[in-house]
Amino acid sequence: MKHLLFWGLMWWGPAVFAQSPRWQLCRDKGIRWTVTPGSAHDDHIEMAGKSMAAIITYGVDKEGGLVLTQHLVFPGLRTIPNDTRGSYALRLVERVMDSLQIDGRPVVERPRVFYIKGILKMVSGTQTPLVLQRTVFPSVDKRAYVERYVLTNKGSKAMTLHLPVVNRDSVTASAGEIQGPFVLTRRTYGGGDVTLRPGSSVAFSYVVSVRRASEYSYVFSADYEQKRRVNLVDDIFGSLVLTTPNDTINRLFDFAKLRTTESIYDTKAGLMHGPGGGEYYAAIWANDQAEYASPFFPFLGNASGNEAAGNTFRLFASYMNTGYRPLPSSIVAEGDTIWAGAGDRGDQAMIGYGAARFALAYGDTMEARRLWPLISWCLEYLRRKRTSEGVIASDADELEGRFPAGKVNLSTNVLAYGGFLYASRLAASLGDGVTAARLRSEAGRLREDLGKYFGARVSGFDTYRYYDGNTVLRSWICLPLVMGIDDRASQTVRALLSPHLWTKNGILTEEGDTTFWDRATLYAFRGLFSAGATDTCYRYFAYYSRTRLLGEHVPYPVEAWPEGNQRQLSAESALYCRVITEGLFGIDPLGLGSFSITPKLPAGWSSMSLDHIAAFGADWRIAVRGREVTVYRNGVKVKNVSWDGVTPIVIN
Repeated sequence: MKHLLFWGLMWWGPAVFAQSPRWQLCRDKGIRWTVTPGSAHDDHIEMAGKSMAAIITYGVDKEGGLVLTQHLVFPGLRTIPNDTRGSYALRLVERVMDSLQIDGRPVVERPRVFYIKGILKMVSGTQTPLVLQRTVFPSVDKRAYVERYVLTNKGSKAMTLHLPVVNRDSVTASAGEIQGPFVLTRRTYGGGDVTLRPGSSVAFSYVVSVRRASEYSYVFSADYEQKRRVNLVDDIFGSLVLTTPNDTINRLFDFAKLRTTESIYDTKAGLMHGPGGGEYYAAIWANDQAEYASPFFPFLGNASGNEAAGNTFRLFASYMNTGYRPLPSSIVAEGDTIWAGAGDRGDQAMIGYGAARFALAYGDTMEARRLWPLISWCLEYLRRKRTSEGVIASDADELEGRFPAGKVNLSTNVLAYGGFLYASRLAASLGDGVTAARLRSEAGRLREDLGKYFGARVSGFDTYRYYDGNTVLRSWICLPLVMGIDDRASQTVRALLSPHLWTKNGILTEEGDTTFWDRATLYAFRGLFSAGATDTCYRYFAYYSRTRLLGEHVPYPVEAWPEGNQRQLSAESALYCRVITEGLFGIDPLGLGSFSITPKLPAGWSSMSLDHIAAFGADWRIAVRGREVTVYRNGVKVKNVSWDGVTPIVIN
């Protein structure tokens, strides 16, 4: 694959890799942006807790002043119509600090530093020696957005401060809400007049919360809420720990674990993982939740994540039917209704594949048996959609008609192949050898048939067409590589990395277009690592990681552009994590307590490790040093091999 590395650098250009990023890594695993005077820049970040999400737009305007607005969403408070976007939301445009006075004069704030590590912190100077530190974050489990302030007198004289005093309730119009009206409370804690001596500091906080009129008001402690938020972040950072020579990849992996896991909402249907983005809450999708995020949670071992994954499949299973009508693409409004506007997008393939992968990694026999009826139903649905050519028809794909997909598309068929393959392994683990053999045979037949149907020469590459009549390259040609289908691997790798598809923003959805979706780029990275294009893929993956973590829009993978303004949807972060677990380390479930690994150590790396892998019923550690691979189970070495670099290492 060395020729691919040279080719990629030739057209992408070394100058792209040499650009100085806006953000820098901090020693405490955060990131920091030090503001350059005279340069305007703003960005947005999403943070979430069990009861709310906050999308914060922040930055510096052209006069050097603070940019700060907030879009707050409360998924458990429903509005009419109670549909996908029926979460109560509000936008804050006022700034509580605008009423701060220093010696009787309004404050003029000039941001100096921004910092992110699960919280957003801003340090600003003023027209006086007063330095202002603002920390903003959502409550871990309450319907509350918190701003905590620390003001420090850096001068040689005492100053008199008037800290903001706000205590205001407003009631919504109940006609627009379910179980309304809602009470919106804006309140400061610790406000009032104070004399601040040189070198001294004073703290106060501002909390915006929402409750039903039937609920009691609540007194908040910003210190307590911040400690709980920091503890959540530290716990996630300390689970499934990646160590490589590339600190940026290590750090983005930590951030992606957080973004994936924080976006879980406490609803009347139980914990529900949600995409976010200002619109998609208290709802699940066959792709985002079943296919992307749920198979990852067992590796992290996060209790909320595993519970939300189980609820995802339980909710989809409630729509199984004897007539084999398609399951809904999404279940919304805390489970009260559905969305199926694009028909069958290949949802049964997504759900069957995702449920089988989750069950295997979770490693629990009882949970596997609970999931088996759903998996079996999805596979039977797919059988009934098989065409005379042996491939599987669907109305659309996960892009829901944004781009043409014909009546039979590659995505649905490759995911269906994965569903049959991993279901066969699950059946074997549950002691049903007959079913396992049948499913394994079906997977093999579908692999052969999809190769015949989709295999084609497109734009000069012997790769895959996306549907019958497709004449340009599409991003999802990476999917066969992800599933280990290597019949056309070499040419598919070249096609993915060619100027037809690859740009500095990642992979294009379609050759000749300008739209990109990170989900396709992240699947492509998994496929490239799986195909053995390790050194080539690493160059692109390292650049992508630095761009997303330290560039102009940080610190997470995004959904798409131009659609959605690059929203930081949570399941894209799960896909980033899976580039590491399934791509870089090549972890592949074989059974409820067994897996194989095929590590991909890039040239120039002497070692890498993945610690506290919670999947497959134990606490695992994988350490790779050159050709030596060592595996630990609950702290005890269970395998140490001098590896040939090709043959999967099986761990039972």
